[in-house]
Formats: sequence, structure tokens, C-alpha cells
Amino acid sequence: MRVIGLDETRRRHPFNAVYDTGEELFLGTCDSKGLGGVGVFVNTSLSTIIDSFEQRTTRIGRLPLKRCESIPALTFFVVYAPTSNYDEEEVEAFYMDLEKFYREDHAFFKVIIGDFNAKIGPRRSSEERHIGTHGLE
Repeated sequence: MRVIGLDETRRRHPFNAVYDTGEELFLGTCDSKGLGGVGVFVNTSLSTIIDSFEQRTTRIGRLPLKRCESIPALTFFVVYAPTSNYDEEEVEAFYMDLEKFYREDHAFFKVIIGDFNAKIGPRRSSEERHIGTHGLE
């Protein structure tokens, strides 16, 4: 893994650390209730091409990487979606924000990583191998 998305970081203040090994950690902030917050942990091999870490909302962060030799420009979006317990308007607003930020980004490649708080049902046939045997109803 070269980039690991982190969710529910619950930090009151942004945090950035560079470790002796060269890895870098970026943590965004949570909301006023102490919920949310996203961040990324970046492997040494990518640390030299990090542009910055931007927290767009308490649930969406953006990590653009600069073009470097044969590596094209790339942006990681790290997300922490609201659960289905939230109001439908809040869930819709999250996805609208994500779509807006995705469309505004001009990197050639974009990757969305994170926790979408998805709920799935149990496997209904042997062909549904992507669903585990212990899904949620």
C-alpha cells in the first residue's frame, strides 16, 4: 500500500507528521460534535510528489500528487460517508459535494478511497462471490 485512507480521525486541529522512515501522515479535523475527520498515510515512495492534503469537508479530503517523470498527475479522494441513520438530505449533500470536488479536479487519474458505510444483504446465489456469507439485512 502506498496510500492509506483514514476515517473518523476526530481531531480538533489538523495534524501533519513526517516520520524518520519518510512516511507522511496528514489528518484533517472533525465537526463541532467531535465526529468525522479524514486523513491519509503516505508511503515514502510517494512523499516527494505530494502537492498538499486538503480537507474539503469533515468527510472529504483530497491528496493531489504532482506529475513526476513517467507518473501522471493523480488525485486521491478520501471519504467518510454518513450512515443511513442520517437524514436523507445530509447523505445527498455528501454525495453532491463528492461529485462537485471530483469534477473540479483536473488530474488525469482520480481514486476515491474510504468508508461508504454501505450495508449489504446476505449472498443470494453462489454467483455473488463479491458478497460475504455474513452480510447485513
